[in-house]
Amino acid sequence: MTLIHRRAALALCAATLAPGAFAQAQDWAPSRPVRIIVPIVGSTNDVLARLVAPKLQEALGQPVVVENKPGAGGNIGADLVAKAQPDGHTLLVGYNGPLAINPTLFEKMPYDPVKDLQPLTLAVKSPQYLVVNANSGITSVQDLVAKAKAEPSRYSYASVAVGSASHLTMEMLKSAAGINITHVPYRGAGPAVTDLIAGNVHAAFFVPGNVQQFVKEGKLKLLASSGTKRFPSTPDVPTLAESGFKDFEATSWIGFLTAPNTPRPIVDRYNRELVKIINSPDTSARLREMEFEVIGSTPEQFSSWIRSEIGRWGQVIKATGAKAD
Repeated sequence: MTLIHRRAALALCAATLAPGAFAQAQDWAPSRPVRIIVPIVGSTNDVLARLVAPKLQEALGQPVVVENKPGAGGNIGADLVAKAQPDGHTLLVGYNGPLAINPTLFEKMPYDPVKDLQPLTLAVKSPQYLVVNANSGITSVQDLVAKAKAEPSRYSYASVAVGSASHLTMEMLKSAAGINITHVPYRGAGPAVTDLIAGNVHAAFFVPGNVQQFVKEGKLKLLASSGTKRFPSTPDVPTLAESGFKDFEATSWIGFLTAPNTPRPIVDRYNRELVKIINSPDTSARLREMEFEVIGSTPEQFSSWIRSEIGRWGQVIKATGAKAD
């Protein structure tokens, strides 16, 4: 073989075999443990983070630690990530509240969710369940509305946090139904569900994963869902639109973000790994059990989604007069 032919053969070999190996060699990897910040406790955000963390740790070759940093409707945890170093070692499990609702609900924000956070992927989304204490005597959405109108100072509702979808969705229902029930915000779904079961509050909106088990056990009664269609697992439960509130729709969602100005190779690596993890058979099956729709968007798609949701929830806040306190 001549020198020219040998070089051609080597070049062909490199062109055939090298791309994957080269890309693998060029993949960014963390140099120390990665923190996943969850800005709320006892919620499906926490469940998602802990489902993802072990597989992300395996993929990255560094420990991945989940940390709960609740407070101020999720703003405390989100602000921590917004002010983190843009080196890929701090992630946020973000949701409607600190990313789309709070910019309008709060008079002052410590960060701008559009400018000060780098989206990685919109992971999941889901409508919510409207539930009441099983011993409340409330039998339907219409019954809840009638009772709240008859005794307006008696009834209250829980939310997982100020500015959460569970807060604003109930404000939407209050406005549509013409009722006035008292908002009792909690720091996470866990204590909110506990108080609802105990009868300390009367109603609440939760994503299904937070209350499915208690509905099955007969501790909570499911009245309706906030989606555009019925859940396959509960075909006899109507949507709010079917319950007399035309075009009523509210969706909860969760995604992963990191610090602003994070280099693109880091963003791309996280997007690839996170999308792979949430679409893996065992993880996606668990998420679907909780009635989540698995998304796995690009960073750009998630960025556009956040912008559109800020506008949408801003209109809801202005229409309902919802307050942060």
